[in-house]
Amino acid sequence: MMVKTEELALTNDWDKTFPKSDKVDHKKVTFVNRYGITLAADMYTPKTTEGKLAAIAVSGPFGAVKEQSSGLYAQTMAERGFLTIAFDPSFTGESGGQSRYMASPDINTEDFQAAVDFLSVQDNVDPERIGLIGICGWGGMALNAAALDTRIKATVASTMYDMTRVNAKGYFDSEDSSDARYAKRQALNAQRTMDYKNGNYALGGGVVDPLPEDAPFFVKDYYDYYKTQRGYHPRSLNSNNGWNVIGCMSFLNQPILHYSNEIRSAVLMIHGEKAHSCYFSKDAFANMVKDNPYTDNKELLIIPNAVHTDLYDQVDVIPFDKMEKFFKENLCK
Repeated sequence: MMVKTEELALTNDWDKTFPKSDKVDHKKVTFVNRYGITLAADMYTPKTTEGKLAAIAVSGPFGAVKEQSSGLYAQTMAERGFLTIAFDPSFTGESGGQSRYMASPDINTEDFQAAVDFLSVQDNVDPERIGLIGICGWGGMALNAAALDTRIKATVASTMYDMTRVNAKGYFDSEDSSDARYAKRQALNAQRTMDYKNGNYALGGGVVDPLPEDAPFFVKDYYDYYKTQRGYHPRSLNSNNGWNVIGCMSFLNQPILHYSNEIRSAVLMIHGEKAHSCYFSKDAFANMVKDNPYTDNKELLIIPNAVHTDLYDQVDVIPFDKMEKFFKENLCK
């Protein structure tokens, strides 16, 4: 490959929000996407398995880093026999890309495909047995990648957000009008002018802190994860100053799941019954199976009483047994 790998500042410390497992080997790795951005990842390899392994790339939640939820998922699935990587998306965490704290439905879908590129050429990976796990906003990116990349044989979308829908229509589609979108465009474009004049990008702020007494439940839910010892990380956008104000601007015009009903590979969607975001998975699943002749390998699993962030880190709630069975059935045939 002609693209040069960017020099990244990678920490060698175990700075995760979860304890290190003695059942897997861990190391930092890097790989490059087709835009020339170097991505940083934690690789987890099971100690007791030999030969060419089935592999899984993991990322998310939206505004998190690999030291949080995605790393927990990756390490746990490695304990169950898969080679896994948890990566920081472009412009975030330890990964490269300028300007920082930007998001892109195209580039972030490409990040998953670049992870597949990387896994496909590892000596201890079977390139015909590669899957994805996307959490929260990266659940939508994982589904988008699965619709595009025929190398992906199985995908799990956990506590999924459709970031294009929520940006364009607001929560529960409460801002779904041309006037509401026009007002957003006006504000974002005014911010662009201001940022250019100032020579830097204004940050939008992460999860609100201190937490207002009248904050809606889903804000409290995010606070309990990102702003407490449970899930805080110094590189996490949501734990600190958030995305740039204009960081998600392109999501307004980009419905990422338009071709989800052409996904032929296996998909497992998981969501908490009590999650404010559950409608994203219910609607996305309905759209994915509509007029799709490949529905026998698609499943929506609703977890009773679980809220959105329960599926970030609550190991007694995240259905790892179900996920292991799903991947073994669809990657290990």
